[in-house]
Amino acid sequence: MRSLSISIAAIVLSVITARNAVAEELAAAGTGTWAFYGGDSGGSRYSSLNQIDRSNVAQLKPVWEYHTGDVSDGSGDRPKSEFEATPIVVGGTMFLSTPFNRVVALDPETGKEKWSFDPKIDLHTRYSEGLINRSVTFWSDSGRADSGACHQRIFLATIDARLFALDAPTGQPCADFGVEGQIDLKTGISNITRRGEYEETSAPAVIDDLVIVGSSIADNDRVDSPNGVVRAFDARNGQLRWSWNPIQGNLGLTGAGNVWSTISVDARRGLVFLPTGSASPDYHGFKRPGDNKWANSVVALSAKTGELVWGFQLVHHDMWDYDTAAQPVLGTLRHDGVETPVVIQGNKTGNLFVLNRETGSPIFGVEERPVPNSDAEGEDASPTQPFPLAPPAIVPQTLTAKDAWGINPEEREACRSRMEKLRSEGIFTPPSVQGTIAFPGNLGGMNWSSGAFDPERQIFVTNINNLPMEVHLIPRDQYKPVENAARKGELRAEVSPQHGTPYGMSREVVHSPLGLPCNPPPWGELVAVDLSKGSIRWKVPLGTTADMAKNPAALVQGTPNLGGPIVTAGGLIFIASAMDNYLRAFNVETGAELWKGRLPAGGQAMPMTYRAGQAGKQFVVIAAGGHGKLGTTLGDSLIAYALP
Repeated sequence: MRSLSISIAAIVLSVITARNAVAEELAAAGTGTWAFYGGDSGGSRYSSLNQIDRSNVAQLKPVWEYHTGDVSDGSGDRPKSEFEATPIVVGGTMFLSTPFNRVVALDPETGKEKWSFDPKIDLHTRYSEGLINRSVTFWSDSGRADSGACHQRIFLATIDARLFALDAPTGQPCADFGVEGQIDLKTGISNITRRGEYEETSAPAVIDDLVIVGSSIADNDRVDSPNGVVRAFDARNGQLRWSWNPIQGNLGLTGAGNVWSTISVDARRGLVFLPTGSASPDYHGFKRPGDNKWANSVVALSAKTGELVWGFQLVHHDMWDYDTAAQPVLGTLRHDGVETPVVIQGNKTGNLFVLNRETGSPIFGVEERPVPNSDAEGEDASPTQPFPLAPPAIVPQTLTAKDAWGINPEEREACRSRMEKLRSEGIFTPPSVQGTIAFPGNLGGMNWSSGAFDPERQIFVTNINNLPMEVHLIPRDQYKPVENAARKGELRAEVSPQHGTPYGMSREVVHSPLGLPCNPPPWGELVAVDLSKGSIRWKVPLGTTADMAKNPAALVQGTPNLGGPIVTAGGLIFIASAMDNYLRAFNVETGAELWKGRLPAGGQAMPMTYRAGQAGKQFVVIAAGGHGKLGTTLGDSLIAYALP
C-alpha cells in the first residue's frame, strides 16, 4: 500500500509540476501567437509577422513533422477522415484537434508532444460530415485571482455533439464544468432521430465568461430536421446562459438554419456574428414559405443576452444549399476617406457582402434582382434575390450548353448534349424534375474556407470553386428505385430523401464521360479583392490536376479546393487547399506564386503562422491529412516550415 501511495503522490506531483510549467508559458503570451482558429476572434486570418517575406520565402524548408496517427480510409464501418484542422498557439503551446477529435498539445518550436486528450468518440458512427474537427478554443478566466487548475481552458466541441472544458496546461477535464468536464449538446434539441445527425465540427467562440456553439445538421434528410439553435454556456460551470433560434417561424415544419461554420466575436462592441445555413430541407421549401429568416444570413447578436442586434439575409428562401458557410471576417475598411468597422461576408453564391459591423447596412449598396420562378409542385420561390453592387461576383454565375468544355471534341459534344437537357437561367435557377444546372454548386463559391483580410493593403483574399452541379427533384413515387441504384453504386450522384416533401433529390457534378467537369477550367481559383475600391484586383488558378489526372493530356490549372488562406505583413498569402498536395506562397499584391512545398497528403486545411523560441523564429504550419470526400491523399501529418 505504501508503494502505491508513493506512486500516486509522484503522479500527482508530476501533473502539478507540468501544469505549473505550461501555465507559466501560457501566461507569458505576447505577440506572434495564433490564438484563435481564424488568427484572431474576428477571423481576419492576418498575421503581423514579417520575418518570412517576398524576398526570402523561396528558402522555406520543413523543420518538424508530427503524426497524429488518426486517419481512416473508410474501410470497415468507419467513415473517412477529413483533416481540416488548424492549430492555435498561445503562450508557448500549440493546441491541435485531430479527425478523431483528440486534442494534442505540442511544443511549437519542435513539434514534441506535451499531452493529449481523447474524448473517445465512437469511430464507427456514420457521421454525416465524416471524421472531422476544425479546431479548439483557448479561454483564460480573468475573474479568478489564482492561477490554479482550469484557470486557463481549452474548449473542444466534438463530432458527437459534446462540449469539453480541458485544463490547458495538462489536458485534464475541468471537473467544475458540466458533468465531469463535459456537456451533452444534444440535450434540449428536439427531432434528433439517429446518431450522427446532429454534430459539432467547428471551434466554439468565447467572449467574456461565455462559450458559444452552433451545430452541424445532416442535409436534405427531411422537413422537420433538428433546429439550428445557437447556445451560450457559462465558461466556468457549463450552465446555459442563453439560446437563439435562427428559424423565426414554422418551427414544427422546418429546422436547421444552423451555424455549422465558425462564429466571429467583437469583444469591444459585445457582439457575436453568426453565419447561418439553409433551412431544411435544402432543395424544396413548400412547407417553409417566405424568406425563412434568419437562415442563409449573417446575424449580429448581443453576446450578453443573445438578443438580435441586426441581421442581413444573403439568400431568400434557399433551394440550392447556398449556406453562409464562411466565417464572418471583421475588419476596418478605408473607403471614401472614412474608416468603418465592417463584416466581410461571402457565401456559396460567390457574392461578397461588405456590411457596417454596427448596423448591418451595406457599404457598397445591395439591390434585389428578379430571379426565375419554380415549376416544382408546391414551391413558392422568392421573386428576387439580393446582389451587392460591389464588389462584383468573385465566381461566374451563369453556365449554359454554349459554354460546354472538354479535352477533345467528343468530350465537349457529350457535355453540350448533357447540358442542353438541363434548365439553366442563371445562379438562382430553381431545382426541377427536368434537372437544373446549379452554378456555382453547393461546394461554392466560398465555403468554410472563408477569406483573409490584409488591413494595411485593404485586400481580401479567398479561394473559390467553379463547379457546376446537376440537381434533380425526384417525384416521391420514383425515389426508391433511384435510392437503391445509388446504394449499389450504379449512380455517381448523391441522393437524399427530403422526407415530408413531394420530392427526393439528387446532385452531382456536371461531368463528361471521362469524369471531368463540363465547364471550362479553372475549377478553382485564388481571388484578391481591393475592398477600398470594391473591385477585383486579381485572380489566379489554384493548384493543378497533376496528382489526380490519369491522362497527362487532361492536366488542368485550377482544381476544386477546400482549406483557406492566411495573409501576413510580409506581403504573402499562404494556402494549400487544392488537390495537388502543395502548400503555396503567393504575392498578395499581384497573385504571383513565389514558392511551393510538397505535402505528404492533401492540405485541405487552413495554415497558420506564429513566432517561437528564444530567437523568435517565424513558423508556418499546416495539417496535411487529406480529405475523404474530396478524394485527396489521406495522411496524418502536421508540418512546420521555417527559414534556415
